[in-house]
Amino acid sequence: MLVVNHPMMHTFRAPIGLSMNEITIDRHDLHLLAELQRDGHATNATLGEKAHLSASQVSRRIQRLEESKVLVGYTALLDAGALGLGVTAFAQIVLERHDKSHAADFEQAVVLMPEVLDCFAVTGEADYVLRIVAPDLEAFSDLMMKRLVALPGVAQVKTNIALSKVKQTHEIPLDHIARPRHHGRRVSFTG
Repeated sequence: MLVVNHPMMHTFRAPIGLSMNEITIDRHDLHLLAELQRDGHATNATLGEKAHLSASQVSRRIQRLEESKVLVGYTALLDAGALGLGVTAFAQIVLERHDKSHAADFEQAVVLMPEVLDCFAVTGEADYVLRIVAPDLEAFSDLMMKRLVALPGVAQVKTNIALSKVKQTHEIPLDHIARPRHHGRRVSFTG
């Protein structure tokens, strides 16, 4: 639900059933989030210089963003190809049945597969879409034929192998926060 209390403030609440607190984000927070997405290893002093804040202000803001679960963690980004994982593929999975038990069994099994980097429940012809990495086509074939099709409830698997990477980013777009148009968010912006 969108509540406007001030011309520059937009309040977003969690969707029904979720117990998340509201949070107000200003231009400094947006700047910090953007910088942290580019370099999660940056010091508070460096971030402060870029956002025109003191290191202690940066620290307090980051702590608030972490506590509110807007900022959920820090990680190192690795190059799969440089580490010998030269095949990236996308698999569309159709389950035999569409009940909670089959879906839960499939999801529990796929979570344990380290080659599966992403798994999304989707609408459309497939029930799930997976992003998978493998060292080569032989390893990918073994993964598909011996492990993926054997997962609980799998009826059909269609795959596409990536020929080249056109774009891949970990940076979440933030421009929409300052110009909200949709209801149901739990973030508000103050200019």
